[in-house]
Amino acid sequence: MAKTKPGKKDLASYTIKGTNKIVTPGDCVLLRAADSDKAPYVARVEKIEGDHRNNVKVKVRWYYRPEESLGGRRPFHGVKELFLSDHYDFQSAHTIEGKCVVHSFKNYTKLENVGNEDYFCRFEYKAATGGFTPDRVAVYCKCEMPYNPDDLMVQCEACKDWFHPACMGMTIDDAKKLEQFLCSECTSDDDDDAKGPLNLSPAKAKLESKRRKR
Repeated sequence: MAKTKPGKKDLASYTIKGTNKIVTPGDCVLLRAADSDKAPYVARVEKIEGDHRNNVKVKVRWYYRPEESLGGRRPFHGVKELFLSDHYDFQSAHTIEGKCVVHSFKNYTKLENVGNEDYFCRFEYKAATGGFTPDRVAVYCKCEMPYNPDDLMVQCEACKDWFHPACMGMTIDDAKKLEQFLCSECTSDDDDDAKGPLNLSPAKAKLESKRRKR
């Protein structure tokens, strides 16, 4: 057992006040923000400790939302995206409002339904420097942006790359009506007469939606 300060002891769990939800080290939780208008903070519980007066504190490792990072929110950041930071704190357990789940990016994209308590993380974040790990991820489309799981994308039948409809000169409705899809480069390679506007003929492409069901 880890050493604690005199009069304090490590606890195996904590029951969130007013609920029957039990928090244990390793769980992700929602903590009440000082400003009631703000969304709750998200953190991972590293340790729970109590004293002889039944005061309970949790050592947490904070998750940052993109807008809380030095670089701010970018177009490829998902609505439910978080960064696991190197920022640790002790907080009163009474500030815990509920539990949540922070999925890996891969597992999040496989969810059939995304609940209010579902988040995902694909980067670790150094709060002091604004650095990220990994510092590079795969990019897609002609815009060469990382994948945002909230966006619908279509896959080219030939090159297998993924594209945003808008980058291909299509609306979302246009994309949903397609049965097949060839990007402009593959269309040009396939048909010399197809240079220029994207061929939206249903005979030319297969649509695969990367949008999750909500």
